[in-house]
Amino acid sequence: MNQTPPSARIKIRRIRWLPVVGLVVVIAAIIAALGYQLPKSSSSSTASPLNTLRVEHRGELGEADGAVPDGVTVFDDEIPAVANLDPDLLKALRQAATDAADNGVELYVNSGWRSPEYQNQLLREAVSKHGSEEEAARWVATATTSPHVSGDAVDLGHSDTTAWLSKHGAEYGLCQIYRNEPWHYELRTNATDRGCPRMYADPTRDPRMQQ
Repeated sequence: MNQTPPSARIKIRRIRWLPVVGLVVVIAAIIAALGYQLPKSSSSSTASPLNTLRVEHRGELGEADGAVPDGVTVFDDEIPAVANLDPDLLKALRQAATDAADNGVELYVNSGWRSPEYQNQLLREAVSKHGSEEEAARWVATATTSPHVSGDAVDLGHSDTTAWLSKHGAEYGLCQIYRNEPWHYELRTNATDRGCPRMYADPTRDPRMQQ
């Protein structure tokens, strides 16, 4: 029987291992390349959809649905929350604002007309904040009952605004409706002669909210 010398066997083993070692090196290089690139591509692909959703979210429920930026007054026709108010309510607000300006008071709008989608979002946020639908209903109505959705209500900002209206609002038919919301005003045309009606404790006491 022919026997291979020990030195030859060692050479043969080395030759056989060379392709294996080469393959391992190639695989390691590929993994290293992928490992270097994945965080970049992964982070960009993860951030992009989230950023897109945030942009779409703001677009869907932004000013076009009734969101109001800072500093808006009852004269800002380019803001849908103001422009889409009931014409008689808007007229009364502007008459009051004209006279209030003589006392250095401006009628700033925190919220006015709202789309049903925006109203429902506010309601969901109120439920999350207050812990139950029952408690949330004291502050936010449903889209089917809210006078904001119909353009019949406005929330006015700044304490001097509400203070001025608490004294003079009835002269223009502008009345506070809920005791827990001194900023919420609606038009009651007979208030100019009879004064504003008695306020409800909160929206849950308003029969309109039981529809």
